[in-house]
Amino acid sequence: MNIYKVLSDDHEKVRMLLTELVGLNDKDTERRSELIAEIRDELIPHVRAEEAVFYNSLRMIDASKSMAMHGYAEHLEAEGMFRALQAMDKLDTSWKSTAQKLKQSIEHHIREEENEMFNAAKQLFTEEEAVAMAETFEAMKPKIKEQGLMKTTLEMVANLMPPRFSEKFRSFDLTQH
Repeated sequence: MNIYKVLSDDHEKVRMLLTELVGLNDKDTERRSELIAEIRDELIPHVRAEEAVFYNSLRMIDASKSMAMHGYAEHLEAEGMFRALQAMDKLDTSWKSTAQKLKQSIEHHIREEENEMFNAAKQLFTEEEAVAMAETFEAMKPKIKEQGLMKTTLEMVANLMPPRFSEKFRSFDLTQH
């Protein structure tokens, strides 16, 4: 399987979870919390691994650098909305409008990615490279899922750094400083 299929499969899972979430009754608090946890477990590992494997590969090629950076920006926006949704769920406040905005934002991002980014990437990467990216992506996701909020946030920062700095940053132990 190649990176395009793997990413598309993940996109569909998140899309289905968000559709169920926005369709929930306000009183179904238990299912809402379950769905938000499921979305977290799909979304955060997906975006971190996608940034590390797919976006960073695109970013290294001048022709696709701005496209990759636009994808990063959309990830930041969606993750911010998702974190707000998590807080609203815990506080049992008006969460539905944030869930709807998150769903719209992610659907917009998926359309751009699956059309523009995938088409550009298919011109830049061989099928063998696309398969290797998929394997790396799939291997990363379970490891990322085990990480907490702080570690996944640090990974986001590392993914945005130039490669010559990101490995040093990832090896930096914040508990020692």
